[in-house]
Amino acid sequence: MLDKTLLKIIPLPALKDNYIWLLKNKASRHVAIVDPSEAKPVLDRIKTERLIPTAIMITHHHWDHVGGIAAIIEQFNIPVYTPKSETIAGSTHPVGAGDVVSLPELGLQLNILDVPGHTAGAVAYYNDDLVFSGDTLFTAGCGRLFEGTPAQMHNSLSKFKALPDNTRLYCGHEYTVSNLKFAAHLEPGNKAIQQRLQRATATRDKHLPTVPATMSEEQATNPFLRCEEVTVIAAARAYATTSATAPADVFATIRRWKDNF
Repeated sequence: MLDKTLLKIIPLPALKDNYIWLLKNKASRHVAIVDPSEAKPVLDRIKTERLIPTAIMITHHHWDHVGGIAAIIEQFNIPVYTPKSETIAGSTHPVGAGDVVSLPELGLQLNILDVPGHTAGAVAYYNDDLVFSGDTLFTAGCGRLFEGTPAQMHNSLSKFKALPDNTRLYCGHEYTVSNLKFAAHLEPGNKAIQQRLQRATATRDKHLPTVPATMSEEQATNPFLRCEEVTVIAAARAYATTSATAPADVFATIRRWKDNF
């Protein structure tokens, strides 16, 4: 098992607001790559730091998470882990719930969660310390429902909610400030949201990433994980003029609300 102090997780900004994640062993320079939307930032960092790629891990099939695969594996013969129910060019190891991705060069084993909703076959990679959620769960928000149903997405988010409070969330985009603005509109009396919005805004003003966040922070400020809270239920009922209180129905309402916010 790798000493945790030797593992460094590096955000590579890509495209407009994507993050490619590099998991680096600082001692050996081995690196695993999560959701390479494009190849150039990855290949440039590999060259600059003389890194040794060991694996690519993909959360879902959207082009802005897989666009760099081909150029990377053209140079490096490494495994490519992808959701088993999605077709992704370059895949070598389809994975789903119950599978484990072993990264011995990093001293890591990552479990797989099936988290459909944003896409039909999306997965997340996690252990007790961290989770790579792709576009299913964002910091202070969640992904749009392109292929799944509200019930599916709510069930998927419940899996993230069950992770330990100190689990660090690494998502696929820098959306924290805009997500928190919606959260503050939905729960205007939630001081934790107001305080987090101030911190996130200051962080982005410095051109720094707001990701990762802990799951405890998400549970306090992410409305899509708070569908059983009285304040969120009341806001959803007022918005949709409905009497629905079931968490999945509340989720469906506030997801529609966010789409039009």
